[in-house]
Amino acid sequence: MASIINQEIPEFSADAYVNGEFKTITSEDVKGNWAIFLFYPADFTFVCPTELEDMANHYEELQGLGVEVYSVSTDTHFTHKAWHDSSDAIGKVNYPMIGDPTGKITRGFNVMIEEAGLAERGTFLIDPDGLIQVAEIHAGGIGRSAKDMLRKVKAAQYVRENDGEVCPAAWEQGGDTLKPSLDLVGKI
Repeated sequence: MASIINQEIPEFSADAYVNGEFKTITSEDVKGNWAIFLFYPADFTFVCPTELEDMANHYEELQGLGVEVYSVSTDTHFTHKAWHDSSDAIGKVNYPMIGDPTGKITRGFNVMIEEAGLAERGTFLIDPDGLIQVAEIHAGGIGRSAKDMLRKVKAAQYVRENDGEVCPAAWEQGGDTLKPSLDLVGKI
């Protein structure tokens, strides 16, 4: 699998369900801001609603950091609305739920399970230039943590704003960073 880190997001235009309305979202709408793409296999399933609800519980904080969240499955935007209206967990979702019934977006992020026509559990952090900074893919039975993604957002934003500094493992906002240099080689 070729790395997609620092690759531009694929061009797309798709219908989404967001805040009680249907809306068209394009790849151009994403650029200029930070974004999380949260791919999941299917609506009306088991692990998926726990992940979308977890992200919804952190959405306000992500918005405060200038991050928009886009959940994506190969279901339609109509199915997203029906799920939103019938599930207490999904009813908490205020971010756009993109329908990708053709699989174009899912294939563009290389997370399509072709034989099933469903998306893998893929999470991508996109910078304001439209470039992928974080890419994670989980097996179907392993749910993701919005809290950990929030930490990665803060690290990516810190690195972007502080040229020459990097964030070590398990870095938390306000923690020590590193400035790679010859002096550090073999000292860590």
